[in-house]
Amino acid sequence: MTAEPPDDEPDYRFTLANERTFLAWIRTALGLLAAGVAVRQLVPPFALPGATTALALVCVGLASMVAAASYPRWRRVQRAMRAGAPLPHSRMVVVLASGVLLLAVLAAVLVIIG
Repeated sequence: MTAEPPDDEPDYRFTLANERTFLAWIRTALGLLAAGVAVRQLVPPFALPGATTALALVCVGLASMVAAASYPRWRRVQRAMRAGAPLPHSRMVVVLASGVLLLAVLAAVLVIIG
C-alpha cells in the first residue's frame, strides 16, 4: 500500500502568486489572439500572397497553445506546493519564446521583401 502525499494548504501568498502566473499566461494568449486578428484585419497585404494570413495563423496558433497549457501548468504547480514537492518545469517557456522569435523573424522577412 502506498502512502498518500500530504495535502497541506500552502501559504496563501504562494497560491495567489501561482494564480497571478496563470493569469499572465492567459493575458499573453489573449494578446497573441488579438495580434492575430489585428494582423489579418488591419495589416495591408504583403507582396507574398497569403503571408498576412500565415502570420495571423501563427499568432492564433501560439495563442491556442499557451491558453491550452496554462491551466494544466497551474494545476501541476498547485499540486506540487500542496505536496511539498519541487515545482515542475514547464516547456511552455521555451515554446512561447521560440514562437515569438518565429513571429518576429517572419514579420521582419515579410517587411523586408515588401
